[in-house]
Amino acid sequence: MIYTCTLNPSIDYIMNVEAFEAGALNRAKETFYYPGGKGINVARVMKRLGVKTKALGYIGGFTGTFVQQFLNQESIDHAFIETSQTTRINVKLKSNNETEINGPGAEISEPLQEELLEQVRKLSNKDTLVLAGSLPSSMPSDFYITMASICAENGTKVVADTSGTALEQLLGHPLFLLKPNHHELGELFNVEIDSKEKAVLYGRKLIQQGVEHVIVSMGGEGAVYVGRNQEMFANVPKGHVKNSVGAGDSVVSGFLAALENEETIEQAFRYGVASGSATAFQDDLCEKEDVERLLTEIHVSNIN
Repeated sequence: MIYTCTLNPSIDYIMNVEAFEAGALNRAKETFYYPGGKGINVARVMKRLGVKTKALGYIGGFTGTFVQQFLNQESIDHAFIETSQTTRINVKLKSNNETEINGPGAEISEPLQEELLEQVRKLSNKDTLVLAGSLPSSMPSDFYITMASICAENGTKVVADTSGTALEQLLGHPLFLLKPNHHELGELFNVEIDSKEKAVLYGRKLIQQGVEHVIVSMGGEGAVYVGRNQEMFANVPKGHVKNSVGAGDSVVSGFLAALENEETIEQAFRYGVASGSATAFQDDLCEKEDVERLLTEIHVSNIN
């Protein structure tokens, strides 16, 4: 079973405003409400791609109820831990530019932290845990390391889709998949990743630190895969980008879903890139037919 963990979930409130003017009354022409958080995005996309998951994390208040009801409607299994605080709301304002205002995360007490760790201890060597998104400020900065260490003892595969300090600390621990974008990869090594060759060079350094698969997304320039014995590049299809939220999470989902269906690494990489692109072209996350329609436009080549 694939489990996703979202420590800091949200409701994403998306507002489309034709010409946003600061300091004035603006009226949205369209609004959407979706459950947010990188792990939740992964779970939603994997469900659409035909793979069962179970969502873990923290939830609370009327906004938390909305998130759970939404996932129930999409037949996504979850085992959230209830907090006494309201799950945050993140506003995504889309106009000439895209502006985000993220609400503060919940305060997660030590007993609640231990409750989640107990869930992780029950995972086995047949399971995969996706650690995605930011850590609430109330949690120890090494909480992901604690979870990854428990998984190492259990033989549980760990997928990491995070950034900053949390990502730095995970390096050196056995990771099944790491998916930084080129900015995040550059920050790790204090360099600028401006070519696929540099993405391979520094992706290889992650492999040397215990990561099995690395996918580096480079926006409209494509994506790079680095494994223990293989390095590949994939273009991204042309299309109108509507949604930058969830595209990276969809790459993770597509890659894992294809592997669950016993596809090759090359096909899993192509499927991941197609999933990320399909989400970027939608208001919400991609559907399976969107992904499969784009597959023929994505060409994967080996990098020597």
